[in-house]
Amino acid sequence: MTIVVVSGNPRPHSRTLHLAEEVGGALAARLGLTAPRTIDVSDLGVKLLQPGDGALAEAVAALRRASVLVVATPTYKGSYTGVLKVLLDQLPADGLKDIAAVTVVTAGVQPQADAAERNLRELLGELGAVLVDPGLAVVEGELANAGTAAAEYVDGIAAHFDTAAAR
Repeated sequence: MTIVVVSGNPRPHSRTLHLAEEVGGALAARLGLTAPRTIDVSDLGVKLLQPGDGALAEAVAALRRASVLVVATPTYKGSYTGVLKVLLDQLPADGLKDIAAVTVVTAGVQPQADAAERNLRELLGELGAVLVDPGLAVVEGELANAGTAAAEYVDGIAAHFDTAAAR
């Protein structure tokens, strides 16, 4: 079982990335897995627009090999970022089939976070992901305690993974 963290924030070293890595790390610790791999769209930059690029191809392959994806985005105009969408558009139909997907969204206010989280869930569901419910929607004021928020969230969703492991 492998966990891949995806940060859809176009800014390097973002708070969204930090929160996503905290969620991925807490989940890996809970499941007794190795540390997650991180795909940060800010590292890919213009390569996102070059379908033959090796780094992009490897990122897409990592998404498809994952057992669990932690997909994070800040809220932009009430939804996920365009650069995250560009990355996910590289996947074929059902490109995330049977992969568990955890959504992590940050925003200025809770209604924005909740709306963006719903939009991200729809996108991942369209790609065939098995959505972990609930997702994590965090407002900026809570980002200073990312580790605590991540640990509490993972404790709340652990039953999803315990059930999946029992199958």
